Formats: sequence, C-alpha cells, structure tokens
Amino acid sequence: MLRRLYDWTMSLASKKSAEVWLAVIAFVESSVFLVPADVLFLPMALAKPERSYRYAIVATVASVLGGIAGWALGYFAYETVARPVLEFYGKLDQFEQMKSYVTYETILLLLVTSGLAHLPPIKIVTILSGVIHVSLPLFIVSAIIARGARFLFLAWLLRRYGEPIRYFIEKRLGQIVGIGAAIVIVLYIAYRYFAH
Repeated sequence: MLRRLYDWTMSLASKKSAEVWLAVIAFVESSVFLVPADVLFLPMALAKPERSYRYAIVATVASVLGGIAGWALGYFAYETVARPVLEFYGKLDQFEQMKSYVTYETILLLLVTSGLAHLPPIKIVTILSGVIHVSLPLFIVSAIIARGARFLFLAWLLRRYGEPIRYFIEKRLGQIVGIGAAIVIVLYIAYRYFAH
C-alpha cells in the first residue's frame, strides 16, 4: 500500500495541477497522510528549478496549515478522529507512549525535529501538540521555522546543484538531518539531566 501511495504521489509531479497537489499533500502529511511532501516537491523543483523557492513556500504554508489541522484534531477530536487515524497507521502505541512522558518543553523540541527530519513523524507531533494543549501561536511559529527551514534548504540545494544532488537528497539527506535531530535531542536530555 505504501509503495502504491508513493508511486501515485510521484506521478502527480508531471501534472499541470502539480502545485495544487503539492499543497494538498503537504497539508494532509502534517495531520493524516503517510507519504512526505518531499516525494512530490523534489521532482517538481528539479523540473522547474526557477520555481523551487515558490514551491518551497507553497509546501511550507500548506504544511503549517495541515499542522494546525493536526493540532485541532488532537485538541478537539482526539477520541473520535485522531485516535482512529493513528490506529489505522499503526502509530497509536508510539503515540500513547510519547503522550505519557512528553512535557511542554519536549513537545517544542519534537516539533522542530519532526519538521526538519520527520523524527518522529510530523502527524504524531501535531496531534500530540493539540492533546497536551500547546499554545497555538507557539505551535505555529515552531512549525513555520521547522518546515520552512526544511523546504527552503531543499530548494537551495536543488537550485545550486540540480539533478546530481537528487540521489543524495533521496538517500542520504534524511539520514544526516535525522542524525542531527537525534544529537539535538540527546543534548537537550543531557542538559535537562545535568541542570537539575
């Protein structure tokens, strides 16, 4: 199923309506969808490098709006809507485990790491933010910074290096950003542990 979703998402890049689809997928990725918007963003930005920053802004705005929808699901409709969605994707146990130990401070850290590196998946963090009642303005600012940094950095790489960088982005960038995000988490935990 995931492979079919991935292939379908990739096929949208060549359509005239690709920009609309990019916004739709970036929106739903942040609250309910499994395939990241990068899958559509990369081929679009490679096909029209002069539009890569425009695509990055579209993806960022739609992703932040989708994040707000995820926050609202967690805040207002966890039991009726968000819980079944998490269960469908097999993420409910991971979610419940995170919910039991997350604090207001750690959720902001997770917003940044999930926005930059999908660590953990962004839909989990947006819903969790609503469940623990993170301030909506603070949530929005964190989402803009994290998602904007990711998409604008990808746009810059694609504008600067073009097709040769695609393999690196698809195969290695996620790992590198993930390692960086993990280091940030470890440093935060170490700071909290030694500061008290």
